[in-house]
Amino acid sequence: MSLTIAVIAPGAMGSAVARRLADHGARVLTKLDGRSEATRKRAAAAGMAGADDAQIAAADVILSIVPPGEAEALAVQLRGAIAAAARKPVYIDCNAVNVETARRIEAVIAATGAPFVDAGIIGGPPRAGVEGPTFYLSGEAAPKAAVLADFGLKIRVLDAPNGAASALKMSYAGVTKGLTAIGAAMILGAARAGAAEALHAELAESQPQLLERFERALPDMFPKAYRWVAEMEEIAGFLGEEDGASLIYQGAAKVYARLAGDVAGDKRDIAVLESFLKA
Repeated sequence: MSLTIAVIAPGAMGSAVARRLADHGARVLTKLDGRSEATRKRAAAAGMAGADDAQIAAADVILSIVPPGEAEALAVQLRGAIAAAARKPVYIDCNAVNVETARRIEAVIAATGAPFVDAGIIGGPPRAGVEGPTFYLSGEAAPKAAVLADFGLKIRVLDAPNGAASALKMSYAGVTKGLTAIGAAMILGAARAGAAEALHAELAESQPQLLERFERALPDMFPKAYRWVAEMEEIAGFLGEEDGASLIYQGAAKVYARLAGDVAGDKRDIAVLESFLKA
């Protein structure tokens, strides 16, 4: 069986997903207008072919894998081409957005006549020899997207309406990435007060698994911090203003914004965190 799948965009996750799909026989398209030469090379290495909006809309499946803040805009951008397509693609929004955002995107796509699937990706980009990540799918059209399992993706269809997959992603990321933000903030706070060495010793003695997690998760987070700002804001929106816990994720967004700025700047905070982890 042949399948044409548009994967937008060719970032770290999108290009790795595309590579797996192409390796399993799919024809993979993407949008390359305005993209850098490095991005174009990454797309080519992943087996992705550049396409215009009409060609994207003519695909069997569209996988939207973009930063959370761009998810709704992409649906709006493709709306006209999808509406004009004689045969509608299955539009799968795989982004880390809250339920309200997912439903707005669903409304945009529903107006085109195309089936919409709410999805959440849990796990890192596909790697050789590793089964994941897991694509959780929800909504009435989710079974239509289960065919992606035939092309190398790990698919789990939830018996739940649109929004459930996004809610799962928000909840999971709230735990994992929220914990990483708390760890970074507390380590920096301890360092400012001269207690970093003592904190490290206590974690090693009483919370070795937590320390081991920080040793993995914090360095992995540094180059991604800029992307996690919007994700934390989406999680805050998922909880809602009336839930005081949303303030936790508004704060986490500020932690990641600060670290993203530090990564692009003098890396003082990064140096403090690296020194702590190497102690």
